[in-house]
Amino acid sequence: MRKLLTLSLVTIWISFSGCSVLKKAGLIPSELEMVMGLKDALSQGLFKSLDAFANPEGNPLVRFAFPGEAEKIEKTLRDLGFDKAVNEVTGKFTRAMSSAVSAAKPMFTDAIKKMTIRDAAKILVTDNTHAATDYFKQSMKPGLMDAFRPIVDSTIRIEKADKEWSSITSVYNSIPFLSSKPLENNLTDFISARAVDVMFLMIANEEEQIRTKYELRKTDMMKKVFTWAEGELKKRLPLSK
Repeated sequence: MRKLLTLSLVTIWISFSGCSVLKKAGLIPSELEMVMGLKDALSQGLFKSLDAFANPEGNPLVRFAFPGEAEKIEKTLRDLGFDKAVNEVTGKFTRAMSSAVSAAKPMFTDAIKKMTIRDAAKILVTDNTHAATDYFKQSMKPGLMDAFRPIVDSTIRIEKADKEWSSITSVYNSIPFLSSKPLENNLTDFISARAVDVMFLMIANEEEQIRTKYELRKTDMMKKVFTWAEGELKKRLPLSK
C-alpha cells in the first residue's frame, strides 16, 4: 500500500514538474502568448478580407448581389435592357460595402483587448476550426452593423445609387406574374449585413487554413500557439469518444 501511495505521489510530482519544466522551456505558451497568437491569426484573416474588398474585381464573393433570388432578378433586369443600370448600381453598392469594411480594423483591435485568458484557451484548444471567428462574430456583429449602416447609407447617397436603385425597383416590381418577392427600396441594412457576413466568412476560411496548415502560420507566435493547441487537442480527442 505504501509503495502504491509513493508511486502515485511520484507520478503526480513528475506531471506537475514536467509541466513546469515545459513552461520554463517556453514550449507551453503563456496566457499572453495565446492572446497574441489569436490576434496574429485574426489580423491575417482580416487583412485578407480587407484586401479582397479593396479589389472586388478579383473576388466575386465581395461584390454586391441582389437580395433574394439574385441570379433570377439580375437576369430579368438584363433581359429588359437594364444592363447599364444594373452594372452601375452593382458597382456603387460594392463600393459602399468596401467603404464600410475599411472601418472594421480598429473595432477588431478593441475586441481583442477585451478577450479574457479563459476565452483564449477555450478558443485555441477545440475541434471547431472557426472557433475564433465565431467568438468575434457573436460579440462584434451588432457593433459592426451600427458602424456600417451610416457609412453604407452615406456612400449610396453621395453616388446617387439610391435613386438608381429606386428606378430599378419600380420597374421590376411593376412586372406582373413574378414569383419573386418585391425588391426593397432601401438596401442599407442588407448591404451592411452582407459586408459583415462576407468579411467573417473570409476570416473563418483563413482561420481554418491556419489551424490545419503549418506553413500558413506566418508569425512565430502563431506557430507556437497553434502547434501547441494542435497537440493538446490530439490528447483530448480520445477522451471525448
